[in-house]
Amino acid sequence: MDLNVSSALRGDFAGAFTDGDNSHILATDSQKNTVFAFARDGISTPEEFGLRLARHFAGSYDWITGARIGIESFGWDRIAVGGQPHDHAFRRAGGEVRTAVVTADGDDLHVVAGLSDLVVLKTTGSEFWGFPRDAYTTLPETRERILATAVTARWRYTRTDLDFAAVYDSVRTTMLETFASLHSLALQQSQYAMATAVLERHPDVAEVRMSMPNKHHFLQDLSAFGLDNPDVVYHADDRPYGLIEGTVLRDDVPAAEVAWEGTPASSDRPPRSVDQGCRIVRPPAPDLAQEDGVRRTPDRRWAPRLRSAGFSWSRPGSPAPVSQDGHR
Repeated sequence: MDLNVSSALRGDFAGAFTDGDNSHILATDSQKNTVFAFARDGISTPEEFGLRLARHFAGSYDWITGARIGIESFGWDRIAVGGQPHDHAFRRAGGEVRTAVVTADGDDLHVVAGLSDLVVLKTTGSEFWGFPRDAYTTLPETRERILATAVTARWRYTRTDLDFAAVYDSVRTTMLETFASLHSLALQQSQYAMATAVLERHPDVAEVRMSMPNKHHFLQDLSAFGLDNPDVVYHADDRPYGLIEGTVLRDDVPAAEVAWEGTPASSDRPPRSVDQGCRIVRPPAPDLAQEDGVRRTPDRRWAPRLRSAGFSWSRPGSPAPVSQDGHR
């Protein structure tokens, strides 16, 4: 099994930021070595491995109140030699990646499973028409087109005692079958149908979030060469494209936004911050204006956001500042 594991902790780390006091910092070295040591006893599934790590980190010290474990799982297939699978040679199984995010928030545990870069295409059974037209519209309406996308999907479970491998396979199959069988009038319709089918067939899934770029395929004009093109030659345009994102949530299940903190909707979107979701509670202190002009008041929570343009503070619930690279 080939995993990429990331960990982020939530708790009282104020001293490190304000005074350089590292007494509450669980070093990256410690977190890394914990992952290696836990892997020695077996992985099982990404979700179960994430649960073990999240429980451990959240329960390590009194000042650590939560943990987020993000896991990517990369598939490998044995290389066939003489028609038989080789015993020690493998090839990466395409670009699709299985994902899992486990969040421990106090006594609560949340498991979000998912996949990214599941590339799918159907050569017929798709239309796109009826959209507004103005002076800048050149796209013709069509009753017949190629529909292609790369699916990134995340789904949140209501329980932590599931057969994660079986449910994952079933959710993935449900999405693929729905994409293939639906006569689509829009990629948005396909996305909603896929998410709804997952909820209908899997009562232990609370919500589904999906991101799907519209990978356009256009009939190539060959008239310059004196040739016709009766639906034979197409070209794929990677820019520009529409990115379709949506969430389908059960009516009878409460939202759990903490389960999604630091989890991008799409695989190519950078996370909002390096320290994903860490909140600092400042101890009571005089109201002081720092040199950077930011006023820090007693008993307020401040969320650090780290990015390439530097370090800034923003109050939770307020819009994130825009850095020089354009990311919030």
